[in-house]
Amino acid sequence: MMPITLLLALAVVVSLPWWLPGRVVALRVRVFNRINGDEGIPVPGDLVGVDRFKEVYSHPAAGGRSKGAALSDLFWYWLAPGPEMHQEHLEAGERYDAVARTTRGLLAVPRAEAEELTRRCAARTLEGVRGLVRLRDVMMPLWAEFSYELVFAEPCPREARELIVGNANDVVTSLKCTSLRHMGRRNRLTRYLLGRLPRVRVPLPAGLSPQEQAYYLHGAFFTTAVVQMSEAMAHLLMVLAQHPGVQDKARTGDDRYLDHVIAETLRLYPLFGIAHRITTGEIQLDERTAIPAGAVLCFNYPEFHRAGFTDPGRFDTSRFDRPAKELNHIPFGVAANRACPAWRLAPIAMRAAAREILHRYALHSSAAHTRSLPNRGPCLLTPPDASRPPRAALAFMRVRDRWEDVWRSFVQLVLGTYMVWDARRQRLCERHFDHSVED
Repeated sequence: MMPITLLLALAVVVSLPWWLPGRVVALRVRVFNRINGDEGIPVPGDLVGVDRFKEVYSHPAAGGRSKGAALSDLFWYWLAPGPEMHQEHLEAGERYDAVARTTRGLLAVPRAEAEELTRRCAARTLEGVRGLVRLRDVMMPLWAEFSYELVFAEPCPREARELIVGNANDVVTSLKCTSLRHMGRRNRLTRYLLGRLPRVRVPLPAGLSPQEQAYYLHGAFFTTAVVQMSEAMAHLLMVLAQHPGVQDKARTGDDRYLDHVIAETLRLYPLFGIAHRITTGEIQLDERTAIPAGAVLCFNYPEFHRAGFTDPGRFDTSRFDRPAKELNHIPFGVAANRACPAWRLAPIAMRAAAREILHRYALHSSAAHTRSLPNRGPCLLTPPDASRPPRAALAFMRVRDRWEDVWRSFVQLVLGTYMVWDARRQRLCERHFDHSVED
């Protein structure tokens, strides 16, 4: 008969995936907070409630992007090289205005053209893809080619696609603390873009050096655009994979229904977690209370998106039978505080990509689906007219995903702690602005 101690040990080992990852993640959060310090004002929170979230986010004084926040050192570290030229982190002024105009010009694509471009890129990159996949990995080549054609108005060469995907994957895995940065991989893309600057289909800002122009393209189109579109599509496809009724209706339904599926996906799984902004002036809340200049406001998208909804963790497309502007729903930010420049193009491209994928596949997944998506979206792709997927395949996926969570939580703890410490040590943002003042 097996000793009781051995049975207990076996029970502990078998149960690890159900309790250990959560505790390791909680430890990682405490470590991060210890290293970073507590500099932010949470919104919504005790000072600013849900009812004033948009009001404060839209305030003219809530527009500082990087200067003066220790958190900026961390994001600059993860977005290097050239974070000082990343459109999301440029401070207001002539340089930002010039960059924003160029971005709008590159994104100003007619709807039919954007849909055709998406279908064309999907057809090329999905050829031969089937079986057990990671959805984010499948999506990255598609959006790499899409972004390349937006910028250069010509098909994406294989060499360029590999450079773009390698860079984007490196950025997102370091952001999720599942891998360290590999700056050589990122710098190779910058060097490639330097040689392609004359081929950009709209004039680049004249006030920027060639290196700065390359960094701008690198950050806006070949990092943020590829990463965010790949993440958004992975979330959308995971939702479809885990809600068969929604998938069937999306496959045969109209665009309005699919738009609601996309909107509800971005409500449940917003691409932004915390967006920090630095106040450039005082924000008066009432006669006695004001947020001072230089404060760091941490706008919590997931919490805001859950507020005001019945059973907010449930996927329900009917929430968007009402106009989205009446809901706590800002997947692309707010217009008054530099909303995502792809707010119009992204949903059009996502819908076209979803249509192409649903035409080719039925999707099935039993893996965990969380906002951070560190598992990259495990999914089984089968022909759309195939019979139900083997239960064994989904059982294997579920067990594998649970056990991956165990080792991944430790990897994130170790690598994340190192990167947060290294970012604080390098102080990329703080040094940049200190140097600017000296100049």
